[in-house]
Amino acid sequence: MTIQDLSRLAGLVFVSVTLIVIGDTCGKLLGQRGVDPAFIAFSRFFIGALVILPISGIRMHEIKGLLNWRIILRGALIAGGILSILTALKTEPIANVFGAFFIGPVVAYVLAIFLLGERPTLGRSLLLALGFGGVMLVVRPGFDMSPGIGFALLAGTFYGCFLVATRVVANEARPRLLLLSQLVVGSVLLAPLGASIPLPEGSAALYLLILGSALGSASGNYLLVVVNRRAEASLIAPLIYTQLISATAVGLWVFGDAPDPVAMLGLILILLSGIGSLWLRWRSA
Repeated sequence: MTIQDLSRLAGLVFVSVTLIVIGDTCGKLLGQRGVDPAFIAFSRFFIGALVILPISGIRMHEIKGLLNWRIILRGALIAGGILSILTALKTEPIANVFGAFFIGPVVAYVLAIFLLGERPTLGRSLLLALGFGGVMLVVRPGFDMSPGIGFALLAGTFYGCFLVATRVVANEARPRLLLLSQLVVGSVLLAPLGASIPLPEGSAALYLLILGSALGSASGNYLLVVVNRRAEASLIAPLIYTQLISATAVGLWVFGDAPDPVAMLGLILILLSGIGSLWLRWRSA
């Protein structure tokens, strides 16, 4: 892959993760208006499913595949992750939440070794250790760690398990069908919680934020599916770390939340871990 191709790929990934950050920003704004995270999560999955269904190209014989227990488990993992991250965003700065969330790649790496039999490499292990150190600087674990950061770590753990589950079922369904399956499973699982919660008194702006939360997440994830058809997942994964740039910029612009020096150092280390992983992958190509 040439530098030009890598630049285009990085641009597409950056747009996709920025759309996801915009969706989560709308979710945080909804939380500040008193909307329960369970409703925000449910509406995100339900509206996303309605948007993706017409372009999924699903066929009748593929519907049975959606009942595969591994695909259902995968959907349950991402539903738990979204609910957890929206709960974290209700009280924590968006950049710190995403910093803690990036425990996910470490979880996925360890699980892939023990469950999928993948062989660890020294370079990748050192870079993930660097990223883990950055996460620890953001979360600063201890007795005074806030519940919101705890939920962000839980979201990252769910996401790491989701990544491994995606590898397991990658050959069992088309990418768009996998995206639709997680939206449908998430809608069904979150419906008892989210659909029963009444919305606070609101205006047109409230409903626009609900749409923004759902469409930002759905469009960003759909674009990631498109990008994954153009390049290997191992090349795209490190580029996801650019989400920290979007999260920090949006958090500062919309909420006035600037990470403190220790958290900023942690975010930089996490980003350097992603850049280093990309460099290793490009060098070995």
